[in-house]
Amino acid sequence: MPSRSTDASFSMEDFAKALEQHDYEFQKGKLVTGKAFSYESDGALVDIGGKSPAFLPIEEASVRRVNDVSAVLPLDEEREFIIVREQDADGRVTISLRQLEVRKVWERLADLQANNQSVQVRVTGMNKGGVTVDVQGLRGFIPRSHLVERENLEALKGQTLSATFLELDRDRNKIVLSNRLAARTVNFSQLEVGQVVTATITSLKPFGAFAEFDSTTGLLHINQISKNYVESLSSLLKVGQEIKAMIVDLDEGRGRISLSTRVFENYPGEAIEDFAKLMDEAESRQERAKKNLLG
Repeated sequence: MPSRSTDASFSMEDFAKALEQHDYEFQKGKLVTGKAFSYESDGALVDIGGKSPAFLPIEEASVRRVNDVSAVLPLDEEREFIIVREQDADGRVTISLRQLEVRKVWERLADLQANNQSVQVRVTGMNKGGVTVDVQGLRGFIPRSHLVERENLEALKGQTLSATFLELDRDRNKIVLSNRLAARTVNFSQLEVGQVVTATITSLKPFGAFAEFDSTTGLLHINQISKNYVESLSSLLKVGQEIKAMIVDLDEGRGRISLSTRVFENYPGEAIEDFAKLMDEAESRQERAKKNLLG
């Protein structure tokens, strides 16, 4: 029967050998550099300087879906990877390009948000609440209320939209964006008080009409239709009707554009008496109306 000291000696030697076989410099989460030297059906073998080659699974090759690892990782090209699984029984670690790319994408998006910049996204799907989008390889969401085109969501699939950030939460993997705010930001820089626009009435309210032009929306308040009191808004305007109106106020902070047709009137109440004529002559009356508006 072996002595207790022999057992102890054997276990210590065995432990020492185990330590020798394990590369403790290659821990999970560590960044390493390496070169792919062989492709397998489900990934690639990469030399990262360890006793055994590292393995890059095909699903960890990119933030975007790939069917061929060689398309994103040529042989003998030095790249940076992150270790996502420590050594298996064969001493092989699992590495990832995707998770490193994801980290960098989040950093880029945070910079865009901090600088109030927009991002280009591609619509990938839809539900009753809005559309899902591809944001540089990550999944984002645009609520229906924050889309310029809110009626036919199916038609948006595959389209590229400009969007700004409503919420960016890396811990919860949550990206919520607005297409309308991005369009409004661009449009505000192109608009000025005194400008005449051609707009389409999108809705009628007791206080006035909302009209859309150039992917943004302005308000034609009932008091801005005519210098005289308008008793029946629906008798003058219909949803879908095209009108010409002058921008009389821009409030970018609140995202408000105020429109007016009363500025075109030659006399109080003309818009009520003959709105069609007012629209026909709106552009020819623009200079006088602008001068009166701006003084």
